[in-house]
Amino acid sequence: MSAALPSADDAADATPAPHAPAPQARAFAPGSVGNIGVGFDVLGHSIEGVRDVATVRRIDEPIVRIRAIRGAVPGADALPLEAARNTAGKALISLRDRLGLEHGFELELDKGIPLGSGLGGSAASCVAALVAANAVLARPLSREALYEFALDGESVSSGSRHGDNVAPMLLGGVVMATSTRMIPLAAPDWLYAVVVHPDQVLETRRARAVLADPYPLAQVVKQSAHLALFLTGLQRGDAGLLREGLVDLLVEPRRAPLIPGFAAVKAAALEHAALGASISGAGPSCFAWFASRADAAAAAPAMRQAFADAGFDSRAYVTPVAGPRAEVLD
Repeated sequence: MSAALPSADDAADATPAPHAPAPQARAFAPGSVGNIGVGFDVLGHSIEGVRDVATVRRIDEPIVRIRAIRGAVPGADALPLEAARNTAGKALISLRDRLGLEHGFELELDKGIPLGSGLGGSAASCVAALVAANAVLARPLSREALYEFALDGESVSSGSRHGDNVAPMLLGGVVMATSTRMIPLAAPDWLYAVVVHPDQVLETRRARAVLADPYPLAQVVKQSAHLALFLTGLQRGDAGLLREGLVDLLVEPRRAPLIPGFAAVKAAALEHAALGASISGAGPSCFAWFASRADAAAAAPAMRQAFADAGFDSRAYVTPVAGPRAEVLD
């Protein structure tokens, strides 16, 4: 099994040519699996099944205004309308300021990704808003140029600038994200994930707080070896290397107690041929990787049942690991 590395053209769009801007655009951004277990704050992949949608209009006033936030997800109506306190609003403020735009933006958000789910909901809002805003610029930017504004937006929610959610949303698929770069990684088309979201909420800041104590050097070295095996497995399309590498020794042990039922969900995935399983982003969602869609589809009910046995209903998404990227809808 092998997978070719994506070309530079696949990695990010070249800067589009100037054009007469539309007054309004609508865009979606998919959910994501941040960290992918072994790659804390630097690895992530996009997923099918959940998305946020943003509608952005050019306005004459030199401000960013959030007109409405809608959605069936609990808590959507409590999200801040003050742009500077909202991930999408902050991203557009950053875009305006950096480009020195004379016009402003009016934003509406339709939330489809549950809050505090570990599926990248805060990141999806700011990426969807940026992609929509980019479509109404006279000189649209490349996806790579949008990255710094997405990091600014994401920092409102997490308190830090990390791109493991926004980068795969901007580029699609599996991405390595640093403070300055997005690097797309090969993902074979036979590789599928199951992502299970229980009816629990775990705030990102609380999930990060349990990581404050230092780690022994020996543990960090072992984690580095797992990361190297994992990345090599992706590059070679080698399921055995992925299975050996997809083991999180650092973050998962500290966060697992925050997620009732996690151990049973992971065990169910591994019992159903998973290459590995861990926590999606900050949790409480869990994910597992499989060597085929059939294996993933067979495991999803067992993973949901494990959460049910712990007293929580859940939803499961079966998705290619090489998931979609954010796109304009209109």
